[in-house]
Amino acid sequence: MKRVAVVAGACLVAMNVMAAPSLIPARVEQAIHDRVAAGENPTFVIAVVDGDKGEVHAFGKLDTGAAPTSATIYEIGSVTKTFTATLLANAVDNGQLRLDQPLSKLLPGFSIPSKDGKTITLAAIAEQNSGLPRLPANLAPADPTDPYADYDAAKLKQFLANYTLPRDPGTTYEYSNLAVGLLGYALGQHARSSYPALLKTAIFEPLGMKDTSVAMGKGNPAGMAIGHDASGKAVPNWHFDALAAAGGIRSTGADMLRYLEANMGLLRSPLLPAMQLAQSPRASSGVPDNQIGLIWMTLHKEGGQDVIWHNGMTGGYASFIGFTADRKHGVVILTNAQIGVDDLGLATLRAGWPLAQAHKKLAMSAAELKVYQGIYQLSPRMVLRISLAGDQLLTQATGQQPIPIYPTARDEFFAQFDNITISFKRKADGTVDSLVVHQHGDHPAPKISEATADKVEGISQVTLDTATLQGYLGRYDLAPGAAFVVTIDHGQLMAKLASQPSLPLYASAKDHFFYRVVDAKIDFERDASGRVVALVLHQNGQTKRAPKIGE
Repeated sequence: MKRVAVVAGACLVAMNVMAAPSLIPARVEQAIHDRVAAGENPTFVIAVVDGDKGEVHAFGKLDTGAAPTSATIYEIGSVTKTFTATLLANAVDNGQLRLDQPLSKLLPGFSIPSKDGKTITLAAIAEQNSGLPRLPANLAPADPTDPYADYDAAKLKQFLANYTLPRDPGTTYEYSNLAVGLLGYALGQHARSSYPALLKTAIFEPLGMKDTSVAMGKGNPAGMAIGHDASGKAVPNWHFDALAAAGGIRSTGADMLRYLEANMGLLRSPLLPAMQLAQSPRASSGVPDNQIGLIWMTLHKEGGQDVIWHNGMTGGYASFIGFTADRKHGVVILTNAQIGVDDLGLATLRAGWPLAQAHKKLAMSAAELKVYQGIYQLSPRMVLRISLAGDQLLTQATGQQPIPIYPTARDEFFAQFDNITISFKRKADGTVDSLVVHQHGDHPAPKISEATADKVEGISQVTLDTATLQGYLGRYDLAPGAAFVVTIDHGQLMAKLASQPSLPLYASAKDHFFYRVVDAKIDFERDASGRVVALVLHQNGQTKRAPKIGE
């Protein structure tokens, strides 16, 4: 194919490059072609920098049948957080703010939680150790396919006024979309502006990012790639209100190349000191070999170049930005599928980084998938629960969240990350009786009963009479706009939180229940007369009380 190239600023933009050598490592480019061919990712747009050269490459086909270009628009998800970090660092560099400044100083009308006299500082939010949860409990979207669209400042204010920090700010890393969304909102308020307007004047316009915007309201710009979930289904775009700073930016390969080069110091910009401040490691990220600066992560490896990076994902897109600490190599990856691309990004920057294998999904009906359901013992203390949600097979290890797995052939499945594959085994009569997890070796797991699984996990389940179960029925107000509804379905106690699915609760004792599909427990409280008056949710190291409505 003929190379098409134009000069854009100081970099070379190349679209649909095939014949001419590209700056993308050969094995990474092959992996990209393999994933497009397998149907995992409809398209990729890759901005890559090598020394003083920069290119944008596009792969695959859009839903329209057209090829993507350097001007195709993608949701960049949590890569947005690095822009929020730049805004903060720029205000610090200009003397307008201090990192040790309490967040409350920027939001005088808000009640910001503190603990033991310790306040949430701007640094604690940007280092992801503020003590705030990943998401607010009152995030109950009217449209679950667009989860942030109706979460406004009033809801944010309500949540903060009623939240109790589980630990001192600044002590423990906990990734929080809520915290960074709150930071961006506060920066906009401090500037007597808004987060989108502040981004436009402070970053987009100075860097010449003419096609980059924040997804506020309901509209979508022309030239936007349609997003797809991990199964390949087209999904609606996300929109934002008060939490836009957590993941609301949409951009193109050409614009993201300029942003990458600015962060690497290759594109002249007055923002460089702020960008370098944000990139500098400051605290532990809780992940081996990784530290966090102001949002930006630094991956350290002895004998090799450190990599400064961040990733992103929304309901239909994934992204990655990273560059080596010597500022010689950088990459941005955009795709319109909810499938992580970290391995492609890191393999572009590190020659030996492992790449996940491409898998072509096999269509299977819910009836065909049903035979794999069950519990499998992976180790003396761990089980895998295989369940079916609609026509999607899920696997959940003890103490972990459920993840989808997809068939490539009869009895052969894979997960979209960590190079995990699962092979199911059958007896002579054709029934499934075990599986083997392939990840860093082969790990066989025989199918076991629910009772045996409870013993493995140290769970003691009891049966309660119907009259006792009926005492738990009702609505429980966890937070404004987020209520638990407890019901009974064919003798099984069920709990539904806001718009989430209804999930079964299992009793370990009277008034004490646990989930099997999520790592959480619920206790019910009674008053002096013995009536149930509240439930208490225990999850992610936090305890949240929900009074019974009408009691």
